[in-house]
Amino acid sequence: MEPDSLTPPKPSLTALLLVIFLRLVAVVCLFFGIQYWAMLTGFLLEGRARFDLLALPWRVAGSGLAVLYPVAALGLWLTVSWGPVIWVIVAGAQVAMYTVWPQIFGFHLPVVILNGAIALVFATLRITLLLQRRKAMRTVMIHSP
Repeated sequence: MEPDSLTPPKPSLTALLLVIFLRLVAVVCLFFGIQYWAMLTGFLLEGRARFDLLALPWRVAGSGLAVLYPVAALGLWLTVSWGPVIWVIVAGAQVAMYTVWPQIFGFHLPVVILNGAIALVFATLRITLLLQRRKAMRTVMIHSP
């Protein structure tokens, strides 16, 4: 019995690197999500950052990030299209927290740099993959009868 379809093409090195990168970012997102949950439940900072003790801006931001970071981690790990979208929303919110409103949330340069570096590497990999696919499509069209 023969298979119903041809074997799928092997992914390029760029596609493989993108999947590995997305999964590494997923682990980082899961870490951030667990960190926010630990903060809100009182396991971090000797319980001084429990949800009931926080100011309203921290309650909103902390609970939102505690929910959305694990969702982004799941989407990135599964390499589905909505994973990077959720990550952009969450990372954008976190960068805004620490740069637009530093008087409320403080200024955490390492978090801002980390999110910027992740966005830069992701954009570079996606653009490289797009250019490779365009080149492959152009080659197919040129050599087609």
